[in-house]
Amino acid sequence: MFKTRLISGILLVIIALVTVISGGSILFATLLAISLIGMSELYKIVDVHKSLLGGVGYVGAAAYYALLWTGHKEALTLLTIALLIGLMAVYVFTYPKYHADQIMLVFFGVFYVAGMLSYVYQTRMLAQGAFLVWLVFICSWGCDTCAYCVGVLIGKHKMAPRLSPKKSVEGAVGGVAGAALIGAIYAVAVKHFAGVAADPVHYALIGAAGGLISMIGDLAASAIKRNHDIKDYGKLIPGHGGILDRFDSVIFTAPVIYYMAVFLMK
Repeated sequence: MFKTRLISGILLVIIALVTVISGGSILFATLLAISLIGMSELYKIVDVHKSLLGGVGYVGAAAYYALLWTGHKEALTLLTIALLIGLMAVYVFTYPKYHADQIMLVFFGVFYVAGMLSYVYQTRMLAQGAFLVWLVFICSWGCDTCAYCVGVLIGKHKMAPRLSPKKSVEGAVGGVAGAALIGAIYAVAVKHFAGVAADPVHYALIGAAGGLISMIGDLAASAIKRNHDIKDYGKLIPGHGGILDRFDSVIFTAPVIYYMAVFLMK
């Protein structure tokens, strides 16, 4: 099991390196594919992943990415309204095939998965995006690793005992502090080796905020799974589960990194 998980993890890192470094259409297409798979995993828990209702959700996500690619962000509000109307049309004209909770989950899934993940691409496209985008992964995965280590060493107070019994308050603090420290070190490395103007304080702030939010993303994904009594969202990634199992914290971290970078790099 450990060997399978390790091999899958190495392959994920290689894919991330290739797509993120390439940026542009390669990263865009990869994120779109990941988003659609992740949405399918989410829709599967209410059995709409292969239905007309789920299809409307997939079309909504594709339309969102099309607007992002063409630069028509001003039309996103219109898309939101059109998506809701489309879902409600399916709901009423096929009644009583679907339930209201299925409609809400499909609508939620478009923005929770596709919308949030798209910020990896949007961060990559910023002026210093080639370096800033790695903070998305550094914050989420770095925080998780630091939180685990600190929690094992000194963790005593449970953070969310009914949701994730192994997570502690001490681990959470250690995770946020670790993400901030890694962010600062990353800034120094970027400045030294790439000659990019990277402020360690700014990167540390981004790391801390991203790390804190990443824990919420992780716990939120766990809460959804517990509500529906499932262990993993999928089996696509051997040893890790599905897309949502591996990218649950990245989904929440990416928008935070994007907007903090835009604000702090002015």
